[in-house]
Amino acid sequence: MEELKKALNEKGLKFSTLPEKGRCLFAARDFSPGEVILSENPYVCVPNKNKCEWCFSSTNLKKCSGCRVIWYCSSECQRSDWKLHSAECRVLSKVDKQRVNSLTPSLRLMSKLCVKRKLEIEKIIAMSPMMVDDFNATRLSLHLLQKVTSMWKRWFLVSLGSVLVQTYAFYDINEKQLLLYAQMANLVNLILPCPDFEINVKEIAENFSKLACNAHTISDSELRPHGTGLYPFISIINHSCLPNSVLVFEGRLAVVRAMQHIPKGTEVLISYVDIAGSTLTRQKALKEQYYFTCACSRCIKLGQSDDIRESAVLEGYRCKDSQCDGFLLRDSDDKGFICQQCGLLREKEEITNITIKLKSMSEKASVLLSSGHKTEAIEAYKMIEELQLQLYQPLSISLMRNQETLIKEFIQDLTLWWDYNIICVGNSNGENFLRVKLLGETEAAVRSLMKALDILRVTHGTKSPFMVELMNKVEEARAEALYMLHSQVVN
Repeated sequence: MEELKKALNEKGLKFSTLPEKGRCLFAARDFSPGEVILSENPYVCVPNKNKCEWCFSSTNLKKCSGCRVIWYCSSECQRSDWKLHSAECRVLSKVDKQRVNSLTPSLRLMSKLCVKRKLEIEKIIAMSPMMVDDFNATRLSLHLLQKVTSMWKRWFLVSLGSVLVQTYAFYDINEKQLLLYAQMANLVNLILPCPDFEINVKEIAENFSKLACNAHTISDSELRPHGTGLYPFISIINHSCLPNSVLVFEGRLAVVRAMQHIPKGTEVLISYVDIAGSTLTRQKALKEQYYFTCACSRCIKLGQSDDIRESAVLEGYRCKDSQCDGFLLRDSDDKGFICQQCGLLREKEEITNITIKLKSMSEKASVLLSSGHKTEAIEAYKMIEELQLQLYQPLSISLMRNQETLIKEFIQDLTLWWDYNIICVGNSNGENFLRVKLLGETEAAVRSLMKALDILRVTHGTKSPFMVELMNKVEEARAEALYMLHSQVVN
């Protein structure tokens, strides 16, 4: 524990245990907006399939000549990963070729964790402070996996009875999830054969639950997933739907930055889920993935007038009168939805008809896009947007997601891009970093773009390759937008 306290103290942080939340991370000094609170390389991580094991690149890949399972994009990446992979390589090279396809990222993460713990126990590599304290999610060890393997071998022979019922009630893990953990452990055993151990169902459920809850999806600047990793220090940070910090990734490195002034003694909080959803949507996601009910200052307002309005704006329907910005609630007779501002009734039949058209058009757009008919697909997405504007609020999540898809496709076709009146900031590969749809006039769009950039300076800093390139592209876009504005004035 002293090793952990010392490591956190050096970072200006400390942890404490609260009865209602467990372990928490607190600021031991003041942090300013945009300041890095914590950065950490993964304890272990695995890429998604067909990516470099070390840097997650998907180009110039070659398989490891030893195991023929792991990919690397360069000899430098292979050397960087060799201390750990050399041990894993010997294990993977013995895996039956027919079973190689069963090595999903989740299974590889567990087996890799197993290998690293073994190397630490044997003092081949140094043990991190978190592992010295056998702390949080990374408590999962070789010994645990051996016990899980034993449980799988005896699963149908042992009467779990009241023990399982107590486990589910305490950890909120259902039988299907527990069985899945056992199945995964059995597959790991095919990779790392383990001797038999006694069964401890509660310990298995607890530790596998912690692994599932604390593994982080490693994403790029576009939030595209590249892999999964375990970050012991960052896994201490609790969730809030009103976070004061944000977690971003710079390659493998996880970085937590302050989004606002965080005074000394304040708990550091990030969001585990998309905070743009309604309270019910967020609660559902947290319950399904992390097995807890959020009680943050935003969630405790569930059912109150502000929460009802927010949910209706994000996920509800718009008023029948296009000039009215009121939100709708279901009427008591269940005939439709009543605008809370002007009182107009929007009948269920009308909403149902538009919803059916939306579903049909969405399926058509998806097929067109996947089959390479980009122009036709974009036209279909435009029609989807028109239907959504009839049905949803302007800030609807569904509408924004469809517009995101539209803009991503537009940036690869400059003719359509300018025709649709969009300013885009991106790289030459069409992987757009920032997009701003014109708000009726170029000047307003540029103001919105600069405001978005100010936010990204806080969340992503200014020195990462992503931000350096982005700021250059923003300056180019601003200059081009001002030129367009000047041309309009001259003409």
